[in-house]
Amino acid sequence: MDALLWLSAILNLAWCSLQVWQCIPRKEVSWNFLSLLTSMGTLCLEISLVAFLFQENYASGLQALAHTFIISGLIVGANILLKAIFVFGFHVLLFMDDETSHRGKWGLWIVDELLLTCTYAYILFVHYSKWRDKLPPFYNYVVAMFIITRIALFGCGFAASGLAFGLWVYSFVVICYHTLYLPYLPLRFLPEEDLLLDKAYYSLR
Repeated sequence: MDALLWLSAILNLAWCSLQVWQCIPRKEVSWNFLSLLTSMGTLCLEISLVAFLFQENYASGLQALAHTFIISGLIVGANILLKAIFVFGFHVLLFMDDETSHRGKWGLWIVDELLLTCTYAYILFVHYSKWRDKLPPFYNYVVAMFIITRIALFGCGFAASGLAFGLWVYSFVVICYHTLYLPYLPLRFLPEEDLLLDKAYYSLR
């Protein structure tokens, strides 16, 4: 998990630093390839985190970690393969922010964001159902991710309709996601982990 976190951090740093590639001729393929790798790392981390937290009460150690990477690997592999086919097979520049007229591009992003939104919405539904006790304590994280994916979904819908405002909203969400997601993780999870460690320490005294 640490290696995945470091890889995602390096890719996101490169992605943020090389935004100018979008404006340089003949850099479109390089930018889309970098964006594809960056989204793969971040999405794998995002799915792995949710899958690992869900298994926390039922498995531990290498078993939970193995199940986590199997689940995230299958989902991310299918997602990235589809996007790679669009980028390198159909030459659709998915990650270029200056294009609002390509319906196939925005159709793919709508489906992508809709699946993520439905996933987090389902977790929120479980939180208010009779299965609430089976959820680990990461409700605030799910709320934040649900809001982000929902805003991105609206942005994709507006952009698919040809509205420049939708492109601005979606681009803003993507930039915030790539720059703030990784710093948000330790702020959200480490204090809670430290609290559990403190409780365990004082219970043994």
